[in-house]
Amino acid sequence: MTFLVAAGICGLALLLGDTRPASVAASMPVWLQSTWEVGLLVCGVVGLVGIWWRGALVSALAVELGALFLLGALTAMYTIALFSVSAGQATAAGAFVSAVAVASWWRSGQIIRDLRRLYRVSAEGGA
Repeated sequence: MTFLVAAGICGLALLLGDTRPASVAASMPVWLQSTWEVGLLVCGVVGLVGIWWRGALVSALAVELGALFLLGALTAMYTIALFSVSAGQATAAGAFVSAVAVASWWRSGQIIRDLRRLYRVSAEGGA
């Protein structure tokens, strides 16, 4: 949940601000930079909606899953930008951001496993 909050805040700050990280500006075309910023905001908001969803559990998990897949992709994009521009100077930041991507995909795998279990239980008639 913390990463989703941080992603939303970062996306909003980037959209409202005039500057972008140097690695992003140097390695991504402008249209992709804008898409990346909007994606951060969207995955943060959508992921939090999924976590706080009061409807069906399957729907909540599916919404959270989509947001986490997107967060993993966006943080991987940033990691690539960091290492492509700064190489070894970005080791600490790149390692941390890579860990966010891996954690997002790890949680996505857990959700997929949970959704499969829910499907099996519902296919067996709730037994």
